[in-house]
Amino acid sequence: MDGAVERELETHRPALAGHCYRMLGSVTEADDAVQETMLRAWKGIDRFRAQSSLSTWLHRIATNVCLDSLKHGSRRELPTLDGPCGAPGDELVARPGTHWIEPMPDALCLSPIAEAEHLVEQRQHLTLAFVAALQHLPPRQRASLLLKDVVGFSTAEVANTLELTPAAVNSALQRARSTMSERQPASPRALNDAQRDLVRRYVDAFHHFDIDRLVSLLHEDGTMSMPPFALWLRGRVHVAGFLLGPGAACKDSRLLPTEANGTPAFAHYKKTDGVYRAWSLITLDLGPDSIRSIIHFLDVETLFPRFGFDLELPPP
Repeated sequence: MDGAVERELETHRPALAGHCYRMLGSVTEADDAVQETMLRAWKGIDRFRAQSSLSTWLHRIATNVCLDSLKHGSRRELPTLDGPCGAPGDELVARPGTHWIEPMPDALCLSPIAEAEHLVEQRQHLTLAFVAALQHLPPRQRASLLLKDVVGFSTAEVANTLELTPAAVNSALQRARSTMSERQPASPRALNDAQRDLVRRYVDAFHHFDIDRLVSLLHEDGTMSMPPFALWLRGRVHVAGFLLGPGAACKDSRLLPTEANGTPAFAHYKKTDGVYRAWSLITLDLGPDSIRSIIHFLDVETLFPRFGFDLELPPP
């Protein structure tokens, strides 16, 4: 295959990565699915000539790769949807990494040349809350919703991709939209000045390990969780209790900014024996004037390289 065709296929990689991530809830599995999609596309490029759109053809392949993958996997969750909230002194019980939704770097799936309004829409369809709600849909409902409402397929194109009748697609869409409306909170728009200031104050409070100031930024029902541990906490008192207890070892940490799932995120390095080592990938879910949730994803060996961070900071 000539280089021009290969380069054209590669221009679709971010959109395919986002689609596969929404289907699977895992950046690791999404990467594998995109690689398989590209391999199938390279092998079958001669059959594409009759297709009307390269994007449509690639999304058809990617969707079926994901559906094949979902036959062998279980639903991924966020801790806050997986069990009752706990207390600071509760035992930390870890579940396998494959049990949890993973965060997705914006840089891997958002188009750098997208128009501002389209970029806002892409971010709304990337939030952890949206992806978590998707995981509660049966795979074909999930695919129908994403292809129709996010990718922009016609009903006929969805039906052709999933080998369903248009009537079956419309029925699946109705059920999927109903489930999403029950599970998905309001989608955020672009950050406003108040939210940007909220993020700045969170970072400052974390760097000073001023727990009173940090938890004051939480919504009164705000949550904190730490996958792969199942424990999650609700409310300022419980979050403060944990940070002043087991979490006290995070004093003198450093946060480096990034973006995950369309929201502010941070690479968190904890100081150990004078060296800053990777500890967690932090995501923030922001309300209008407070933080609704803080998630510390602790699988740094998997996540930090994908976000472009080293596992250890060089000496200053």
